[in-house]
Amino acid sequence: MPVNGARARRDQIVHLATTTGLTSVEELSRTFGVTASTIRRDLAQLTADGRLARTYGGAMALVAHPEASLRQRTGEAFEAKRAIALWAASTVRAGETVLLDAGSTVGALAHELRTAEGLTVATTGLTALQELADVETVQVECLGGTLRPLSQSFLGPLAEAALERMTFDRVFLGADGVTAEHGICEADLRQTRLKELMARRAEAVYVLAHSAKIGRRPFHTWVRLPPGWTLVTDGDADPEEIRALRAQGVEVTVVEGE
Repeated sequence: MPVNGARARRDQIVHLATTTGLTSVEELSRTFGVTASTIRRDLAQLTADGRLARTYGGAMALVAHPEASLRQRTGEAFEAKRAIALWAASTVRAGETVLLDAGSTVGALAHELRTAEGLTVATTGLTALQELADVETVQVECLGGTLRPLSQSFLGPLAEAALERMTFDRVFLGADGVTAEHGICEADLRQTRLKELMARRAEAVYVLAHSAKIGRRPFHTWVRLPPGWTLVTDGDADPEEIRALRAQGVEVTVVEGE
């Protein structure tokens, strides 16, 4: 893994420790093509900065799975997210009323809906609002609520109350992770409750999650993924997890990038 500069290498070490768990000096030395003593200096500095905890022979993250901000996630898996967004946009018909969750993949869908005609879009996400704010052919409804800065989303009792005033042809949900065993993983209990309420107000429910999120369980709050909902992901998703989801009655659509 060619990385230019100590700062960039240390950022990558933190990323590896938080996504894969325990990381050894020898493994990091091979990964970055530097000496073990260089890695030890990196780990010492990261420990002093409070970004890692040292272990015998390596390091581990202070938090097993810290939540990345929406800004950090926007550039990840760009092609997969765009392919998912294009497929999702193709399901939307003129004159429909749709509900968009927060998240980078659903935000990519909002971008694809900029050319829609006669559409009403309600959303809990700032990204969707920004994408559609200047589109005259789309009526935009903001559900409001309490802003959650990390996810750039609105939630809480005001958002829940607004949902009671509307119904939707389709809802498109995001996810921090998806497993056949537990369903949709989120970082915050308020997010899971809001997703459940959003799904209840729509005739069709879609979960948009690129392949890196399939089989992933970074947090401990969940939304059940019932039969009849549609999971939309890309071709790199774990086939065993996809088979398990389908066996439970979940519709799974796998899209391929361009």
